Amino acid sequence: MNKYGVVFSGQGAQKPGMGKSLYETSPAAREVFDRAGDEIKYDCFEADSDRLKQTEVTQPAVYTMDMAAYAALREALGEGEDSFIEPSGIAGFSLGEYAAFTAAGAIGSFEEGLVLVKVRSLLMQAAGAGAMAACIGERDAILDLVEKTREEDVLEAVNYNSPQQTVVAGDTVAVERLAGLAAGDRGLGVKAIPLSVSGAFHSPLMRPAAEGLAEALKNFSFHDPTLPVYINVTGGLYEEYSEAAVGSANSKMRARMVCHIQSPVHWQHTIERMAASGIKTIIETGPGKTLTGLTKKIAPELVALNVEDSKSLNDTIEYIKKG
Repeated sequence: MNKYGVVFSGQGAQKPGMGKSLYETSPAAREVFDRAGDEIKYDCFEADSDRLKQTEVTQPAVYTMDMAAYAALREALGEGEDSFIEPSGIAGFSLGEYAAFTAAGAIGSFEEGLVLVKVRSLLMQAAGAGAMAACIGERDAILDLVEKTREEDVLEAVNYNSPQQTVVAGDTVAVERLAGLAAGDRGLGVKAIPLSVSGAFHSPLMRPAAEGLAEALKNFSFHDPTLPVYINVTGGLYEEYSEAAVGSANSKMRARMVCHIQSPVHWQHTIERMAASGIKTIIETGPGKTLTGLTKKIAPELVALNVEDSKSLNDTIEYIKKG
């Protein structure tokens, strides 16, 4: 099997019924959902889209779905057999980074990760201010538009998703100002699509959430990851991150997590770095195919697969076996 990487879906990928077919067909996925408990199983399998839009509901549900899909993938690849090959790199988009660190052993168990994600979701829900918009167009044009429309408000590029997609976040009035300019003749060829979210994630407006998380993290213990993890803050490897270069595993992980919640996601660079490392196949685990689509736009030479239900799992394993 060629070198492969795994990426974990983030908030926004959720959808009603997610994970139900994996629960019904994969013992490993079923175990993860059962460990998460009945409330999260309800949110994944039965909740409607309105409930799933609530950050405090979304994040624990997506984290659970990510870990269940990853468990199903490892089970299907023959985890525990002599021929089993670990991924050569892993990453997660925003919330998905918590799944990546759990998969790499930096977060000690699924249960610990779930408690931590619940804390994070409540802090982000409480921070609550602001808005976000996905901007389609040339990166330089989008950044120029941000500068033109920021004025005295908070407005920043926060998700560098692909060469043609950059998400911005900040004060609602500033995001609306940018969207209005993008819709006019002076929009510099940029299209702005408002996102249905409860706050300006990964922007300076998340500072209250970061401060709360810094305090909460004192109650958690962490380990050095056992797999190469590419992190959102830089797009590079965890061990390259300057704030995580020294100190204990606890101090390194705490510094990275506090920075992460209020800093941009460099997803394009993440995929480029994974490709440069020799990874040939990227497998998205979790709801939807958003990261699969971004992989194809960022590095079309890579094979992009996903695992979100029994069919996509079977298709992925069939492709891998042929290779």
